[in-house]
Amino acid sequence: MARAQGARAQMALGFESVYGTAPAANSFWKMPFASTTLGSEQPLLNSELLGFGRDPLPPVLDAITADGDVVVPIDARFLGLWLKLLFGAPTTTGGSAPYTHEFLSGSWSLPSAAVEVGNPDVPSYRMLTGLKANSINWTMQRSGLVTATINCIAQGEAKATSSAAGTLEELVLTRFGSFTGSISREGSQLANIVSGQITYSNNLDRVETIRSDGKIDGADPSIAALSGEIVVRFADTTLLTQAVDGTPCELEFDYEIDSDTKFTLTAHSVYLPTPRLPISGPGGMQVTFAWQAALDTSEGVMCTATLINDMANFNNPT
Repeated sequence: MARAQGARAQMALGFESVYGTAPAANSFWKMPFASTTLGSEQPLLNSELLGFGRDPLPPVLDAITADGDVVVPIDARFLGLWLKLLFGAPTTTGGSAPYTHEFLSGSWSLPSAAVEVGNPDVPSYRMLTGLKANSINWTMQRSGLVTATINCIAQGEAKATSSAAGTLEELVLTRFGSFTGSISREGSQLANIVSGQITYSNNLDRVETIRSDGKIDGADPSIAALSGEIVVRFADTTLLTQAVDGTPCELEFDYEIDSDTKFTLTAHSVYLPTPRLPISGPGGMQVTFAWQAALDTSEGVMCTATLINDMANFNNPT
């Protein structure tokens, strides 16, 4: 009997035109991922009834919860599909490659997708529909693989023994490396940065109405949030002075292979708290700034994600 192996697992993603309805077969992308907890669960409720002795009565099924995380590479092409879920469709410029895709925060209308996770050895295929991206989180550092964790909320899941995604469209994976990353303040690269952590969240609100199938009615975006941390070697007082003054600045988090292959998240108005200045021993001092971004009135948005690659759009393959 075959046993499921993570190395044989596959993931497919296709955007929905109707919330909760998967697109037709052959309209899915083959997605790379490092790990995932995407799936649905329906817990059991213990019986509270008395009068039948010490042994409990049968439990009752509760409502369905479909959500989870997926860890994906930060790359030049597949990342755009996740950014579309997080921010909405981008504004794309360029008559030919390279194309510049600009994603803006603050959209009230976010697309949904169907994601199928499959284990062909069993076989078992789980199609999550009505899936929306709730948040993305990643860490910038000197070395190591560059991945992002994306939290998702789905409406429900359908299980099958064969794939409903059909033939998958494949893209060439071009990953960004840690050494290609940089963090800039007001257009100038910051020195003495040890690490940076970024979290963007749509703060999706589950619409938990009464339904016979136990599913949610939707996941509506609430007030967005962009925050994180930057850890620096204490060598100057530029960031400390800004924190004390309470004035905002623009921060850019970049990965760049060349001018035609680049990803940038720009937080237009970032506020820094006044941190402690710990001395933990004879070595160099490090300071952690837990920053928060807010709406920039001149830009009209809190943040802009820009992806430059050779893809004309992020529509479903046909």
